[in-house]
Amino acid sequence: MLLAIETSCDDTAAAVLEGRKVLSNCIANQNVIHKTYGGVVPELASRAHQSKIVPVISQALVEANIDKKQLTAIAYTQGPGLLGSLLVGGSFAKSMALALDLPLIPVNHMHAHLLVHFIDGYVTPEFPFLGITISGGHTQLILVKGYFNFELIGTTLDDAIGEAFDKCGKIMGLSYPAGQEIDKLAKNGDKHRFAFPIANPKGYNVSYSGIKTAFMNFIKIEEAKDSKFIKKNLNDLCASLQNSLIQTILNKIKIVSNDFGLNRIVIGGGVAANSEICNELKKQKTKNRLELFIPPIEYTTDNAAMIGIAGYFKLNERKYGNLFDESKSRLQI
Repeated sequence: MLLAIETSCDDTAAAVLEGRKVLSNCIANQNVIHKTYGGVVPELASRAHQSKIVPVISQALVEANIDKKQLTAIAYTQGPGLLGSLLVGGSFAKSMALALDLPLIPVNHMHAHLLVHFIDGYVTPEFPFLGITISGGHTQLILVKGYFNFELIGTTLDDAIGEAFDKCGKIMGLSYPAGQEIDKLAKNGDKHRFAFPIANPKGYNVSYSGIKTAFMNFIKIEEAKDSKFIKKNLNDLCASLQNSLIQTILNKIKIVSNDFGLNRIVIGGGVAANSEICNELKKQKTKNRLELFIPPIEYTTDNAAMIGIAGYFKLNERKYGNLFDESKSRLQI
């Protein structure tokens, strides 16, 4: 019976798992707090975590219908993430583990986004597979050979795909976070109407800063001609932008899949909820006979159930953390 805590960015989350079965998965979102600023403000995020962590954990225990004394271990997000946010969750997890004399299990947030596919009740991928983590903070291509055998093959050289969605959405006057709204508006737009650059750096890495800059310059030029340009072309702008952002990562997925002989693709992270990237990957699944694993919508964004399933596998192999040593806490894969 494992309690999991996730506070890597702006979602305060807690979950209770019995083995691989999720008994509760509670999330307190901070979008209202950060909406005014068009992005996450780290200091405000950490303060919000402090006020929400006790109620969220209490709710998770109530929904799971267990007492804290029934817990056998506590897992928490060790990193990567915002330092202040991670400290809140990590400190609470350590204190609770110390008080209840329970094993403490640190979890890599990005590992968890891929291991979420092993939650009980879903079809699970076999090893090895190509893991794709796409979120507001990361864009990674990972060779996954086992529960704890992750090899980073490629990553973004600058901005994450989710950040590019949000920053370009802000340029168009959309509210934060903009990814979901862009996806919705793009359904009624022509994705071939406007052409934006698709970066192709050497190797398996990706880049999104160039698209952001090109998009911003394009909007400035067009608005100088017509102040209502965005309003008149919003759907087409969203569709064209989304297409460029998605094709950037899709191109690398094809290359890595061919070079490593991997036909099993597993994606995770908030952008995995984007309908266009899911549709494009499903087309590739049919065309190239790929095995494709897309997480349930509730497990795409940051949540504690994914921390819990990663913690479950670490608990089985007694991969515990140290209550008093954080010297390696926020290392990425």
